Amino acid sequence: MSHAHDDTRRFRRQGLRVLVDYSCDGGIHCDYATSISAGGLFIETESDLPFDSSVKLRFRLPSGHELHEIQGRVCWSNDSTEGTAQQAPGFGITFTSNDATNTLARELEDLEL
Repeated sequence: MSHAHDDTRRFRRQGLRVLVDYSCDGGIHCDYATSISAGGLFIETESDLPFDSSVKLRFRLPSGHELHEIQGRVCWSNDSTEGTAQQAPGFGITFTSNDATNTLARELEDLEL
């Protein structure tokens, strides 16, 4: 299932390739996030999660010491039949845990320096 997403973001995105462990509906998955911000991330994958699914994510930023454990929700997706050179298959996650995202925001700022 594909849902369009609007490209207005509250947080600046970073083009990072980060291995993410995530669980949803009792299943555990491991794929790469290719874009991340303090508000969410994009997981590049052929797997499909239902829109609005609750997801628990675990990842570490490059050169980071903090293991981030953040709750989120699937907010849009590109299924594997829709993937193009400009849009890889996968889904966008909006983070729902504010305390955890504050820690992530600080670490992302440090990466920009």
